Amino acid sequence: MSAALPDGDRVFLDTVLQPHRSLPARGFYILMAALAALSLVVGTICILVGAWPIFGFFGLDIVLVYVALKLSYRAARARECVRLTGESLTVEHISVRGARKFFRFEPFWARVRLRDAAGVKSLSVGSHGREVVLGSFLAPEAKESFARQLLDALKRWRACVERGDAH
Repeated sequence: MSAALPDGDRVFLDTVLQPHRSLPARGFYILMAALAALSLVVGTICILVGAWPIFGFFGLDIVLVYVALKLSYRAARARECVRLTGESLTVEHISVRGARKFFRFEPFWARVRLRDAAGVKSLSVGSHGREVVLGSFLAPEAKESFARQLLDALKRWRACVERGDAH
């Protein structure tokens, strides 16, 4: 018995995984303004009591916080696009710099693996000796949740194959 594959245009899963950043852009500007104001006030007090060299360190602190947060936002540009259609499971890694790596798997053979080694969870999808790590930037709970979501989508795909549902 030969089962029909699901329609290639049918989408079973289409998601984008991105690092979470809890401080939105507006919050960033508010935080930087508050730090600048606080540093200015405390720095002025230091100048008035004769500890004028300390004033420069307050400016340095602001610069360091600014650079650290900007680097964090830059790292958040990395993302992974995972799409399961009737004909393939694709994973597209997009780096911080915009470089793209594309991986394609046959859904029937794709296996989702969630490992826990020394308290560190690792999620991957693989087939025929190739394996791709997914969501390395996600929290452990988010990895578990996405693993369940991907497994469910693959289960629905396989159910369509077994039913011979071409649409």
